[in-house]
Amino acid sequence: MVKIDPVRRIDGVIQLPASKSYSIRAFFIAACGGRSRIIGASDCDDALVALNIAKTFGARISPVKAGVLIEMPAFQKLKPSLKVAVRESGTSLRFVLPLLPFYCGAAEVVGSGTLVGRPNQHLCGSLRSCGLNIKGVGERESVPVRYTGGTFPGGKIRIDGSVSSQFISALMIAAPLAEEDTRLVMTGDTLVSRDYIVMTRQILERAGVSVIPKGPKEFLIPGGQIYQGLKKFHVPSDWGLAAFFMSAAALLPATLTLQGFFDDALIQSDGAILPFLTQMGLKYTRTAQTLKIKGPCILKGGVFSLKDCPDLVPIMAVTAMFAKGPTRLKNIGHARVKESDRISDLRHELLKVGANIQEKKDELIIIPQSSYKTGGMLDPHHDHRLAMAFAVLGARIGVSVMDMGCTSKSYPGFWKDFCSLRVQ
Repeated sequence: MVKIDPVRRIDGVIQLPASKSYSIRAFFIAACGGRSRIIGASDCDDALVALNIAKTFGARISPVKAGVLIEMPAFQKLKPSLKVAVRESGTSLRFVLPLLPFYCGAAEVVGSGTLVGRPNQHLCGSLRSCGLNIKGVGERESVPVRYTGGTFPGGKIRIDGSVSSQFISALMIAAPLAEEDTRLVMTGDTLVSRDYIVMTRQILERAGVSVIPKGPKEFLIPGGQIYQGLKKFHVPSDWGLAAFFMSAAALLPATLTLQGFFDDALIQSDGAILPFLTQMGLKYTRTAQTLKIKGPCILKGGVFSLKDCPDLVPIMAVTAMFAKGPTRLKNIGHARVKESDRISDLRHELLKVGANIQEKKDELIIIPQSSYKTGGMLDPHHDHRLAMAFAVLGARIGVSVMDMGCTSKSYPGFWKDFCSLRVQ
């Protein structure tokens, strides 16, 4: 538990961490073949899980200046069996499942903590339909997931895209290794987190792998492709993590500089934080390496669709508490199956400080109040993004946050960096 007192202002410079999502994808795609020099990757828990899986699959990993070199021999003998530990990384869990038949004859994929109970039935069902003997625990097919043989030959695969884009990205990474072409058809009423699918395609293209769109919900992925490695890939800074500091600078007197590697050619769904906060009233200046904010800003509420960026729900809700007028965060139903239920759990905790938040199945409505209770004890439910959002709230009104250590999942240095900016 950490106690966070209200602060007078925040000043300083933050070196932003690298994108967790790009780091994980780069490690997995590097493990599929070729020679990849990955510069400035994230050192968060989830990214290290992905790097360790690459090693488990047989990749040679060595440190290089400012990064890591991953070399995967062209021909790998199948291992009889593997035990793959994904800890609490939902992305690594989903990415590893379709790849198993290309690396081993059988496997047990184990996880822990917030990953236990998260759903995989859609992905496991699709994999069974194309030839894998794979099964998770219970109706949701949670960890541990056991693979007992079978192949991934390609062909037509249908996958529900309304729960998690990770299922689609996982199949996109494995399908090029199949003998036959894969026709990947996405079902469901809506396709969530679409930008993460684009992100996967962008890195696949850099590895010489072709994924051909055949409509808004269909891809053709030629089989028998050879991964050529990522050559030199510089991981961009993470906009989703920058969001917490951007919000803090908007809510408090501040002179804040965020430094990093911003590559607009590499899509990030959480980059939506810039237009979202700008619409609310954020003022900033930006170069290719810096983002400068002077606060506080006069913020106004609004209506925001977070269909493609559910990770922004916690910090957008906290920011909206101090805007003028109500804010509606819509199309966020898939945020319920993250590390926490980012709708109900978030609302439950913010009610402790006197927030007025209305919850619906697929949205949150935040009605700002003239004042809030101070000193509340907030539980992030082991969710790193709730913990970081509550830290920003604490700097404004004063709260205590349980389990701040869970931020290591995406940002091991968050608390140190956050404290470096706090001016009493």
